[in-house]
Amino acid sequence: METETATRWLTEDEQCTWRAHLDVSRLLMHQLEKDLQPFGLTNNDYEILVNLSESADLRLRMSDLAAATLQSKSRLSHQITRMESAGLVRRENCESDRRGLYAVLTDQGMETMRRVAPHHVASVRKHFIDLMTPEALGDLRASLAPVADHLRGHRGKS
Repeated sequence: METETATRWLTEDEQCTWRAHLDVSRLLMHQLEKDLQPFGLTNNDYEILVNLSESADLRLRMSDLAAATLQSKSRLSHQITRMESAGLVRRENCESDRRGLYAVLTDQGMETMRRVAPHHVASVRKHFIDLMTPEALGDLRASLAPVADHLRGHRGKS
């Protein structure tokens, strides 16, 4: 026999907090994307470039890059194809696994990171970091950490 659980509706304060989070998330990502447009990049492009620039040998297996960027392998493959056409990345075969592929940051991709990163950081500061006190940033980080940990634990699960 199934037990019916009553829905725990959000209180007014919880709903206001939730909606503020959604608004900030959407508006911030929209603004950051807009600020990357003059460089011909999207947020997804930039995230891929960051992941590759911070990885050993400037390369990641496509499956690891898909997991790191929360993209399906199919979507990432299309994204990498577009970025290959722009000269930012290239694919290389994986010697240890004939089916595996690496995404590799090209010299042009690294130069793009060096050129764009200062502008991106300035955008993040202008539209997020500098609008809060150091205390508020610490409180926000502490508040979001358990949510991030919880969601990381659920990745790949139904």
